[in-house]
Amino acid sequence: MRRRDALKTLGIGALTATAGCLGGFERQSAWRDPPLVENRPDAVYLPAITEGMKMYGMTTIGPYGVALSYSYPHRFWSVAGPELQKTVVEADDSVHLMASVWDHETGTVLPFDAGVTIEILRDGSLVSEEVAYPMLSQQMGMHYGSNYVLDGEGDYEARVTVGGTSLHRTGSFAGQFETVETATFEFTFETDELYDVELERLGDEAGTLGAVPAMEMMNVPTGALPAIDALPGDHLGRQTSGDAHFDAFVVDDGSPFDADGAYLYVSARTPYNEFVLPMMGVRGTVERDGTPVLDGERLRRTLDPELGYHYGVAVDSLESDDTVTLAVDVPPQVARHDGYETAFLSFDSMQFEL
Repeated sequence: MRRRDALKTLGIGALTATAGCLGGFERQSAWRDPPLVENRPDAVYLPAITEGMKMYGMTTIGPYGVALSYSYPHRFWSVAGPELQKTVVEADDSVHLMASVWDHETGTVLPFDAGVTIEILRDGSLVSEEVAYPMLSQQMGMHYGSNYVLDGEGDYEARVTVGGTSLHRTGSFAGQFETVETATFEFTFETDELYDVELERLGDEAGTLGAVPAMEMMNVPTGALPAIDALPGDHLGRQTSGDAHFDAFVVDDGSPFDADGAYLYVSARTPYNEFVLPMMGVRGTVERDGTPVLDGERLRRTLDPELGYHYGVAVDSLESDDTVTLAVDVPPQVARHDGYETAFLSFDSMQFEL
């Protein structure tokens, strides 16, 4: 069932409770504050509703692949340090715009700390401009998005500006992604087309541990990290903390990753869909016979075409029976859609044995 049909048929009245469709709230609630699971777990969970999306376009500019998608205006949670803040839909919000950004050569999603900005123009005049939040969605994965105000139906131009990054880069990514590029999309905003985006209620499944599968949309990358068995080095194992998965690896020769000696790195990802968890503060300690070889050093946020986005540090050497301890002191500084907002906030330390 599509929201457009329900709203046109029922107007402001309650929607009929039909399997797989929304029911029990009015038009205003549908736009501003759809159902939210009660007693949400401190983990990834299936949300009360899932919202579909459609695409305004996809292009390549400089080293970047960029796609612009849209859906209903909807709530999300932003993160500042350890604090979570809910952003609600305002009365004049027209659409939720989402920009996906990736390296067009490798398909690697680019979670830049620097901002992505979306400008909306009409007949050459600025209508709306917002810094798009780096976001995680169970369906779209890693992207940049926010709610935007438009000036009614009609034709618009969206300019998606991708800032350069100071993020450490290795391999063929070294020296890349330093320029500012702008991708331009022409689109027509029509309320009927927005209402035609699918919106589904999950029913009894809502609130249970799990995640909605990622959408497949014109081969736009979602930020799913490489499979564990495809990553180089010795795998020290997987630990789970804050409902995030942390896989630790050691590469004996760290020179390809700008490391003298060995390279210790961590691939951090969401459960179920294996999306990248970027913008964390991760510290590492290595002990040998009770003596620190590495003492609480910050692992560097790094982009590599083979490893993807990861956290890494150089170590002179690692030996059998060494103990590696990881601590997360800054949670992922990314906004979250429903289903992710209660996870990845509080972490216990993790240990790995060589």
